[in-house]
Amino acid sequence: MKKIFCWMLIAILACGAMSAQAQVMKAADLEKYAKEKYGDKWLDAAANLAKELTLDKNESLSYQQVIEAPGKTKAQLYVALNYWATATFKDKQAITLNDKDAGCIIISSSIDGIADHTGTLNRYVVSITPVIKIDIKEGRVRVTYTVQNYDILKAEAAGWIGGILDNSSNRTDRQNVYGDGKRLKGDNTDRRLYDEQWEIAKHYPFVEKDNKKRTCSKALVMTHAYSNAIMDKVEEAIKNGIVGNEDEDW
Repeated sequence: MKKIFCWMLIAILACGAMSAQAQVMKAADLEKYAKEKYGDKWLDAAANLAKELTLDKNESLSYQQVIEAPGKTKAQLYVALNYWATATFKDKQAITLNDKDAGCIIISSSIDGIADHTGTLNRYVVSITPVIKIDIKEGRVRVTYTVQNYDILKAEAAGWIGGILDNSSNRTDRQNVYGDGKRLKGDNTDRRLYDEQWEIAKHYPFVEKDNKKRTCSKALVMTHAYSNAIMDKVEEAIKNGIVGNEDEDW
């Protein structure tokens, strides 16, 4: 009964955390979007994506798109995109650079619980922190989206043959076990929780023999899908504004 309660609580927290953090698209919508575009077989989808994806010189997964905005000045584009960034990313620390003169906005915002896999022995919750760089010129915008690592919460012995809570103890601090891939700061109460970073370049599908293949397959597809969502939202903000009625004639 303890195990069932724990898993239910973690599932609820995982959904809630991702919905709260992924402001560009809700968790359920992002997964639906990914499945519609790439199918629901994550291993196959990741393998297919690998054929068209390349890592940059830093071995990061990087995407870049230039969006044309004919007739719009650098100042107009900056205002529209600054509005989009501040309205979209609620965390005040997310916008790490906002330089009007240089025409550059840089955003770094974590997406918690983007993938979750329970293996035989361990459970892995994957989060990412994409860096989104927006460069603005007269009549055009360049968007660069980069992710180098997966941020992992590894729950040791929480796989199909184990459980997160130690059945031999009387622990009641289940609230310290987060499904969003992070523990409470300074929480060392569970010796079987580990924070790890996995370099994308060293995992499937960029490395064929990977014992984390299933975890990394969904993580890659969801990371890729989120990049598409970002590009779409930026393009929409450039062309139609945030609410669609930011007309110059008022």
